[in-house]
Amino acid sequence: MGHARTRHTRKRLAQLAAAALLLSAATALPASALPGSAEGPADGSAKPLSSPAEATAFAKKLGADRTGGTYVKDGRTVVAVTDKAAAQSVRDAGGTPELVARSTAELNALHRKLDALGNIPNTSWGVEASANQVSVDVFDGAPAAGRAKIEKLAQAHPDAIRVNRLDTKLKFKATDLRGANGITSSGWLCSAGFNTKNSSGTIYTLTAGHCVPGTGNTWYMAHNNAKIGTQTAYTFGSGTSGTTGTCDGSTRACDWASIKADVTSINPLGTVRYWGGDYHQIESSRFPTEGEHIDRIGVSSQDLTGNVTKTSTTVNIDGETLYGMMETNNCALGGDSGGPAVHGTVALGMLSGGTSETVCTSSSSGTYRNYFTRVQTVLNERGLHVY
Repeated sequence: MGHARTRHTRKRLAQLAAAALLLSAATALPASALPGSAEGPADGSAKPLSSPAEATAFAKKLGADRTGGTYVKDGRTVVAVTDKAAAQSVRDAGGTPELVARSTAELNALHRKLDALGNIPNTSWGVEASANQVSVDVFDGAPAAGRAKIEKLAQAHPDAIRVNRLDTKLKFKATDLRGANGITSSGWLCSAGFNTKNSSGTIYTLTAGHCVPGTGNTWYMAHNNAKIGTQTAYTFGSGTSGTTGTCDGSTRACDWASIKADVTSINPLGTVRYWGGDYHQIESSRFPTEGEHIDRIGVSSQDLTGNVTKTSTTVNIDGETLYGMMETNNCALGGDSGGPAVHGTVALGMLSGGTSETVCTSSSSGTYRNYFTRVQTVLNERGLHVY
């Protein structure tokens, strides 16, 4: 009986010791190896390189001589590698490897050789990791001598440099300039009126002369400060020295300025920008007719419900007398000066000034009086036309 109890006790102690060892081993395992832990998948596999940033960092760790870049294919991030050991390292990290012939270091060296060719207009080149090549794009207008240099280098590195021909030219993205866009000069905000051309095709943007009286001042787009050009001529009121004009059939001034829009980063269009991103093409110009409907648009507001109330008015504002002005009952706000007044696709006038309203709504016309330089007067005097 005593021997049986002893055997049973020893067996129980052995079971407890084994259980203790198992518990100790389990708690000694890293958290990433525990089933269902937050640090790794439940099946114990490595966490995949799930983002391009992770894959790029891993490729950098392997080194530029053992990797060929990273790229996304079919929703998965691929790490290009140059040897089987590097491929296994990527797989061990949960990533997708692809064996390639050329390393990042080799491709970058070829890129630098192309850079050494200098400025070749209408060309571009760069490493394309998914093709394991340096890809060169040659656009229309690339000079023959430059193309020959590129082809010679590509022939010296077959399969490593790929040359593509594209039927288009390269250019910087110009800022579109339309009537009613906000424009600034010398700290003043006004609105563009109409883009016009002379017989030689030179483009002039028209606005109000009172914005910045004089010539030689530079104008910019209000929203991104892109340079438009220099003010070349202006008229503002009878009392301003140096002005000219035949605004009422005599040598008496109204209120306009012309800006030579000859900067390559600007793309002056023959349209007017309504609020909400609606663009209306201007097709012609003429003198206004009493009673006809007027749309008035500017950088600060628009009023599409007014009418011409007088076709030739003398108005006195802040000590200046303006002659031959078109009067309408549209609303207008500060900053709208210079902005266009149109009837459909016809250019009629550019805002100067008027009553001191503070809010314009879609049905605000009626009691307001605002005055516009008749655009046809300016076009006739300067030898310009809308387009």
